[in-house]
Formats: sequence, structure tokens, C-alpha cells
Amino acid sequence: MYYHHQTKLFTLTQSIFMRNLIIVLSLFALTACSAPMGVQRVNTNKTTDLSGRWNDTDARLVADEMITDLVNSGWLETFRSDNDKNPIVIIGNVRNASMEHIDTDVFTKDLEREMINSGRITFVASPEERRQIRNERQDQQDYSSFDSAKRLANELGADFMMIGNISSIIDKAGGQAAVFYTVNLELINVENNTKVWIGNKKIKKLVDRAKLKM
Repeated sequence: MYYHHQTKLFTLTQSIFMRNLIIVLSLFALTACSAPMGVQRVNTNKTTDLSGRWNDTDARLVADEMITDLVNSGWLETFRSDNDKNPIVIIGNVRNASMEHIDTDVFTKDLEREMINSGRITFVASPEERRQIRNERQDQQDYSSFDSAKRLANELGADFMMIGNISSIIDKAGGQAAVFYTVNLELINVENNTKVWIGNKKIKKLVDRAKLKM
């Protein structure tokens, strides 16, 4: 009888211990999950280069330098003098010819922003944007008042189109890799296909090979 009583007491004690252990472990897991992840907000203009690959800083800096060169080149003043207006520009295809994924839309938006902010170039919508606007304008013909509906066939045609590409070369040796980016942009007269400006920007980075995954 005494033996059975001791056995039951031991079993009960063991059960209470296991239950308390499970509670403690569960609380520890919840605390760990709710712990801060160490995220830090930084200024979007701050240079960050964690992997050595093309990033937002590269896109912004290249766009800044390219457009500064574009608006200070002789073609712009010649055009404005001959036509008494700002040139109208559209961005065509800027091709990613590198060995990594690059969102060229981010880069071209940076180019567009810098051209518009210069105050010396008029920029027109892209083909995809124009399709949306044309649909809206067509709807206005049917559903908007006569005074507020926007006219058809009143768009501004571009004088110049900007096209280009982004390419890269990787040279690996030992524990390091050199990543070399080249960005080429060309401004072409839409009417006669003449090239009035060619821009080129190079970026070179030295990266630990352990961080470089391409």
C-alpha cells in the first residue's frame, strides 16, 4: 500500500514538473518570437551596399550624373535656340544586359525625375501610360460634359527618345571579386534618327566573394 502511494505521488510530481516545464518553454518561445528583429530605419539617400550587386544607390547616382551631363551638353541649347521651346523627350527601352536581375523601371523613373526637375526638358508619358490616358480620354467623350471632356488627337509628339543598356563584368580571384557596371544611354532624334547625345557611366566595386551571389 505504501509502495503504491509513493508511486502515485512520484507520478503526480513528475506530471506537475512536465506541465510547468512546458509552460516555461512556451513562454520562452513567445518571448523570443516577440523580441525586436533589429530593424533600423535609415535615410533613403544613404549609401548602402550589402551584397555588391546593383542597388537603389547605383540607380540614383547614375541617373543624377547622366542627366546633369545631358542638360549641360551643347545639343540642348542648340535645340532651344532653334525651336524656342524645350525638347520633348520620351524614354524607350533601357535593356538589362548584365548577369543579374536589375529592375530597370526604377532606373528609368530616376532618369525621368531628373529630366523633369531640370526644368529644361519636357517629358511625355510612356507607351503603357499613354494607353491608360487614352482610355480615360475616350471615356470622357461618352460620359463627361462637353466643357470638361479633353480633346482627342491633341497629344505632344516626342522630339527625342532615350534608349540604352546596363551591362556588367565580374572578375573573381582569391577571396575577392571585382564587379564592373557600364551604363550607356543615347538620345536619338525621332524624326531623322540622328544621335544628339551619348552618355556613359561606369561603376566598379570590390566585394568579398562570400557575399557575392550571382
